Amino acid sequence: MRKLMLVGPRLMAVAAAGALLAGCGGSSAKDRSGPGPDPSGSARQGGPATGGEKTGASKKPDPKQSTLPGALPSAYDFTPNPDRVPKTAAQARKLTRGAALGEDDWTAGMVRHTPYESGGSWPVLPDSCVWTRSALPAGILDSFTRRLDIRARGGKGRVQGAVTVTVHRTEAGADREIEDTVQESFRCPDQELGGGQRLSGLMSLRFDQKDVRNADASLFEAGKYNGPESGGVQDYVWSKSRIGPVTTAVSVKGAKGYTDTDLLRIAAEGGAKVLYRVELELK
Repeated sequence: MRKLMLVGPRLMAVAAAGALLAGCGGSSAKDRSGPGPDPSGSARQGGPATGGEKTGASKKPDPKQSTLPGALPSAYDFTPNPDRVPKTAAQARKLTRGAALGEDDWTAGMVRHTPYESGGSWPVLPDSCVWTRSALPAGILDSFTRRLDIRARGGKGRVQGAVTVTVHRTEAGADREIEDTVQESFRCPDQELGGGQRLSGLMSLRFDQKDVRNADASLFEAGKYNGPESGGVQDYVWSKSRIGPVTTAVSVKGAKGYTDTDLLRIAAEGGAKVLYRVELELK
C-alpha cells in the first residue's frame, strides 16, 4: 500500500499528532463539558464496536479498564441502537443537524463563518486536484456542514473551523469514505479549495483499529493552508471518524499567532464533542 512508503520525521509527527486526536476524550469527558443529556456542549469518546452485535447503545465496560476520572477506555464500547440508525433522508437530516456543532458548542470565542451552513451535496476531488461539488451519491442519505471561526483578536488572526456529519446507508459505505479520504492525500497532496484557498503538503494516516478509542475508525491529515486573509502560509489539521454508518469530519485552518499544538487542541475538542453528539443520536 502506498501509505507504507511514507517514512521519516514528518510522518512520525503526523502520527503523533493524530494519536492525540484519535485518543482524546474518554468516558468521563461528558462530565467535564457540561450540560447533558442534551448533546450540546458534551464530549465523550471511546473506540471500535465489535462487528455484528445488536445489543443497543453500549456494552458493559471492560473490567480491566481504569475508572479514574478522565481515564481513557481501553477499547470502544458503543454499539448503535438499530432502531435509531437513520433509514431515510429525513431521519438522516435530523441526525446531522442534531450532531453538528454550533458556535456555543465547540470552544470559547467561536463565531459563525459566512457561509455558516451547507448540505445536500457531496465534495468531489477529480484528477485536477481542484475540489468540486455534486449531488449526494445514492449511498449517502445526508451530509451537513457548519463553519465556525475563532475571531481575530489580541494580535492573532482568524482561525477557520468546520464540522461535517454524513450519514451513509451502510457501515461499509461509511468505511469506504474513510479509505477514499486517505488515498486522496496521496493522489493530490496539493489541493485547490476554490476562492483562492489552497492546501499543500498533505499527509493522511488511518489508525489501526486497536489504537482508536473514540470511534469505529479514525484518520488524521495535516498540511499547510494559504488563502485570502490567512496572513500567509498556515498550519492545517483535519480529522475524520466513523461511528456505525455515520462519519464526522473536523477541519481547522490556522492563523497568525497559533501554533500547530493550538490547532490540534481545537480540532481534538471539536472532534470529541461531535462524536459524542452522534452517539446520543444513535443511542
